[in-house]
Amino acid sequence: MCVKQVPDSWAEKKLNPADNTLDRDAADAVVNELDEYAVEEALQIQERLGGPDECQVTVLTVGPDKAIESVRKGLQMGAGDGVHVVDDAIHGSDALATSAILAAAIERLAPDLVLMGSESTDARMSVVPAMVAERTGRPQLTFAGKVDIADGTVTIQRVTDYGYDVVEAPLPALVSVVEKVNEPRYPSFKGIMAAKKKPVETLTLADLGVESGVVGLSGAWSAVQEFAARPPRAAGTVVTDEGDGGAKAADFLSAQKFI
Repeated sequence: MCVKQVPDSWAEKKLNPADNTLDRDAADAVVNELDEYAVEEALQIQERLGGPDECQVTVLTVGPDKAIESVRKGLQMGAGDGVHVVDDAIHGSDALATSAILAAAIERLAPDLVLMGSESTDARMSVVPAMVAERTGRPQLTFAGKVDIADGTVTIQRVTDYGYDVVEAPLPALVSVVEKVNEPRYPSFKGIMAAKKKPVETLTLADLGVESGVVGLSGAWSAVQEFAARPPRAAGTVVTDEGDGGAKAADFLSAQKFI
């Protein structure tokens, strides 16, 4: 299953003026929240299928050196091993490039089921699961609020505006989950200690057979051309109530065309 390290969603985000990309050092890095639900779902599926001897959970991430922390979080929760794709050429990759790297890693791992969060909190695009499914030739089952596996088939309840649809597909397949699917567990002390001994494989673009020219800023189909800091908030208008506060407030709202 796939995880992504993102800037804390509660922190102030900044762009790096050197290349107009997200400044990932400007805020604390955390595991993408929706990916934690995917990790939890993978672990619950493993438990239902008989445990680690019957079903292996591998955590996969693409990112800089410190993205290994996201893999470690998955291992602390209970995953068996991890894969970290790290390469300087990846910096600045857009969704298309990211999906190409993930797809190459998934083809190498050849899992029966790929689990992902439905979107990342830093971009909110919600397109990478579909792109990875297309690149790997797997059926995609998106926005899952419940996941079941039986007899070589994965069945989900796909969350919709009117309730949910029941969707199924043969394995191997790719499923993206929403926050309704479960409640992620907190790593126990035992899990944290055990994670230190679990294997993590480090791969480069060359290991995956991905050309550096199709990823990174040079291969991106979209780019930030320019940006400016948000202007400071202007001072508000103070209305002193001298018995006519209601009228003054109404005049102000009328002048702003609110009424």
